[in-house]
Amino acid sequence: MKTIKYLSLLALFIGFTSCSTDDENSEPELLDTETATVSNLAAVQTADYTTTPATITGDYTRFSFESGSIVTDDSWDLAFRGTTIIVNGGTAVSDDEPERTGTAGAYIATGTLDGITEVDTSLFVSDSETDGLAITTGSGNGWYSYDYSTHIISPIVGKIIVVRTSSNTYAKVEILSYYLDSDTSSDSQYYTFNYVYQPNEGETTF
Repeated sequence: MKTIKYLSLLALFIGFTSCSTDDENSEPELLDTETATVSNLAAVQTADYTTTPATITGDYTRFSFESGSIVTDDSWDLAFRGTTIIVNGGTAVSDDEPERTGTAGAYIATGTLDGITEVDTSLFVSDSETDGLAITTGSGNGWYSYDYSTHIISPIVGKIIVVRTSSNTYAKVEILSYYLDSDTSSDSQYYTFNYVYQPNEGETTF
């Protein structure tokens, strides 16, 4: 009887040790990617054209992918004012921009939101006083084009902004409209965009 009890305890111990080892060696469960649409994000600026160059003023609207919302603290990843989009990484290009406290970067990829499934980490750049903004401005240079006859600003089809956040997570953004309620006859400087957020640190696939 003693031998049977001993063998039973030994088997129980071995089973417990095996389970503990399996738990320790198992991969952590990944969080699901998050897909969302942001509508009418206000990025209002004012321009004084009596100066040369024109004087642009207005607060930047800061957005965090982790919270999926506008923020007022340093947790932002992208910030918007007019057609300008800045990243929370690098250095400010002008005195009225928010201080960069993170290590965010961005690049513009060509494709569709669904079709871009892998992050190319070699392409990320941050804002720089010497090299300019990671997301370049000007018609045809970055995410938008400007029609000089109608004065309408339109997102360039197939231009996807890929973002590295300060927490080493990634997002991809497709800007859909620059007008309130996506109506080009309405007020401008209101962004509507789709995005996909990869919340797992260091995971480069969407």
